[in-house]
Amino acid sequence: MLSISSPHITGKASVSKVMLTLASTMIPGILCLIYFLSWGYLVNLILASLTAICIEATILKVRQRPVLFFIKDGSALVTALLLACALPPLAPWWLTVIGTGIAIIFGKQLFGGLGQNPFNPAMVAYALLLVSLPVYMTTRWAAIESPSGLLESLQTIFNLGQAPLDALTGATPLDHYKQNISRFSANDLLIEPLFQGSFAIGWTQVNLAFLVGGLIMLWRRIITWHIPVAVLATITLMALLFSHDIDAKVPLLTHLFSGSTMLAAFYIATDPASAATSNKGKLFYGIGIGLLIYLIRTWGNYPDATAFAVLLMNFAAPLIDHYTRPRVYGHKSAVKGFKKDD
Repeated sequence: MLSISSPHITGKASVSKVMLTLASTMIPGILCLIYFLSWGYLVNLILASLTAICIEATILKVRQRPVLFFIKDGSALVTALLLACALPPLAPWWLTVIGTGIAIIFGKQLFGGLGQNPFNPAMVAYALLLVSLPVYMTTRWAAIESPSGLLESLQTIFNLGQAPLDALTGATPLDHYKQNISRFSANDLLIEPLFQGSFAIGWTQVNLAFLVGGLIMLWRRIITWHIPVAVLATITLMALLFSHDIDAKVPLLTHLFSGSTMLAAFYIATDPASAATSNKGKLFYGIGIGLLIYLIRTWGNYPDATAFAVLLMNFAAPLIDHYTRPRVYGHKSAVKGFKKDD
């Protein structure tokens, strides 16, 4: 039986295929995180994935929804991957479990499940953890000069024996540069093992890998170019305007290829459920995220501003969509603003 209502065009893509493609494009970035920074990322990925699936299945059972049907869509797994990549690799195991629980329960299922969440679930969890447990969220990063192996990571994450925390943990390049540029010159900082020149060693490879994964998603039409280009272009413009003096502010290359910049631009900001939907709206949405990331990184107290920038723009997404509605078929122009009913 043919449906007489729109849409009349169907495609072969399904939620599970989209999620599987997204997860597969993250593999190069995940491998770089493990190889250059810490095996703790692998441990956290496993912890987060198992926790996400168990909690999602439990809630679906309580809600009397088909468990296997929704688990197979892969959305819980993608949320776990995004959160695990954003968390410090040497964070204690219970922090990863709590964060994943927050993402699934309060970021996703509380609003009705897949596609109904107004906020990015992974960023909801990250922001709550950062505000509630700032010490664990800012001091458990692996030191670039001595990446932690699997045994050392397990000792630190599960508090087994005497884990050499001082030798394993360090600051991210963004935080290190921002906190020390007032005491040292840019030349002094850039020759440190954390940077070894203009690029942050390890973090640059990670961001390039996520950039490649993002380009593959663009090629596969999993996402559109509007949000990633707007985010990266805005960060670039702001850095060129206000970070031209690298002896005072974090330079452009460090902004682009350190922290979660590429992960944010291609994987986090493009969440279809919580982002703006129209092409014009996506540009404004991406510009807002890029602007907030730079402002918080430069003048705020947090080393990486992705979670707060994305969540703030999630709040603004419905308003952006309202004012950037495309022209409806049969009308000469798009509806602008609020219109009083006749």
